[in-house]
Amino acid sequence: MEVTQTRAALQEALAKLKKAESTVALVPTMGALHDGHISLINEAKKEADIVVCSIFVNPTQFTDPKDLEKYPRPLEHDINMLKKAGCDVVFMPSVKEMYPDFPQPEDWYIDLGEAEFLLEGEFRKGHYQGVTQIVYKLFKVVEPDIALFGQKDYQQVLMIKTMVQKLDLPVKIITCPIIREKEGLAMSSRNVHLSEKDRKNALVLSKALQYIKDNYDTLDINTLLEHAKQMMVATEHVELDYLTIANGETLHPLKQKALKNVVALVAAKVGETRLIDNMIIN
Repeated sequence: MEVTQTRAALQEALAKLKKAESTVALVPTMGALHDGHISLINEAKKEADIVVCSIFVNPTQFTDPKDLEKYPRPLEHDINMLKKAGCDVVFMPSVKEMYPDFPQPEDWYIDLGEAEFLLEGEFRKGHYQGVTQIVYKLFKVVEPDIALFGQKDYQQVLMIKTMVQKLDLPVKIITCPIIREKEGLAMSSRNVHLSEKDRKNALVLSKALQYIKDNYDTLDINTLLEHAKQMMVATEHVELDYLTIANGETLHPLKQKALKNVVALVAAKVGETRLIDNMIIN
């Protein structure tokens, strides 16, 4: 496995590995890797000849400077995990490598539609402009045939798919299922910030989503949401941001049941840590 820190070094490493018909898969991450990330690497190995993983904590997608500052960065741990997983190339650029004039903002804006301003977009204004900005930069430098993202960031994947479509980029986007801990908690780099008590309380996110999924066929939308929200409110140190049953393409909340493409999404602060989760209903 080759670890690179500049665009030039990355492209040199890829040039050595590429053969005439080689396909390249990219797994973009912000590091602090866990088994959820490794599941993306494993899937990438099935889909492509060469697997590239980027590790970059992207400053333009953080709306809270304190959140950026405390984001975990265990680089040695991450490199060891990727080596064991059989990743071919790691790209770990500096902020200056990706944004030469930082903190001066670059000229970037893409119309991502109404969904940009819903859910996470409402709580983290400008977040998805920052996400698409860095993903576009990574696509340009890696030139992948395939890029893999986790379903846990459901809205993020939707925004990236919109960008790919609008800019007509030759990249196939693959969404991989959420990997959960034994008790049901969705794996997240932010879980390291949870105390033992917080971790138990955080289980209510997946329990509320599972309740919606299990009862979707028998209860109406309002009753499902009311009962699931009661579960959240009744749990200590959990502050709910949103819980919705939505159209999986538009993220508009459902007013009545649909037979397909339904997703339940939740975000809540557990102790001092903000977590998101979702579950595809049908």
